[in-house]
Amino acid sequence: MAAKIKKGDKVVVLAGRDKGRTGEVIEVRPSEDRAVVRGVNMVRKHQKQSAKEEGGIISKEAAIHLSNVALADPKDGKPTRVGFKVLEDGRKVRVAKRSGETIDG
Repeated sequence: MAAKIKKGDKVVVLAGRDKGRTGEVIEVRPSEDRAVVRGVNMVRKHQKQSAKEEGGIISKEAAIHLSNVALADPKDGKPTRVGFKVLEDGRKVRVAKRSGETIDG
């Protein structure tokens, strides 16, 4: 099945402690049905010092389940479902169900 949420998309969090927050998708993990969103689901992690990284407690984004995020509508930024449409030139594009606006291309 085609990906409804891709890297670089603006998404809105629907559930959890970050409900209502928006952010950009940094990484998508299709095998786990999860995505990492910039500035959302921050966790504090103990990290051992290495030659490249400093040690201590660092904050980083943890993955969030795809069912808990929705694409932000390009028109108004509110959460929307995603549909697909084949254009006249044969390209398959994602469409916001809320406004009918095309998402990519």
